[in-house]
Amino acid sequence: MCGTNNREDLNLTPTQDSSCACCSTPTISAQPSEASGTVYELEGLTCGHCVQTVEESVRAVAGVDSVTVTLVAGSTSTLTVAGPATQETIRAAVVSAGYTVL
Repeated sequence: MCGTNNREDLNLTPTQDSSCACCSTPTISAQPSEASGTVYELEGLTCGHCVQTVEESVRAVAGVDSVTVTLVAGSTSTLTVAGPATQETIRAAVVSAGYTVL
């Protein structure tokens, strides 16, 4: 995680207390979507290196056809995975990369 626990070290305002439009995005949980794949909420991503780390880790999972991470620094980022890989293996890949799946 680039050596930073963004929730504590950066003293971020909780999402629910923020009036910033980009920080008050709707909650997305792991849901299958036929067009784009399964969407997961991720916590702890703060930069492009974090995105690259998660994408590489998930891409290495058998059954993953495509991976996209949408970074929302200081808030909840999203991971979209297409392919027949199980949610458990995707979650394990994210955790092994050092990040949290909500």
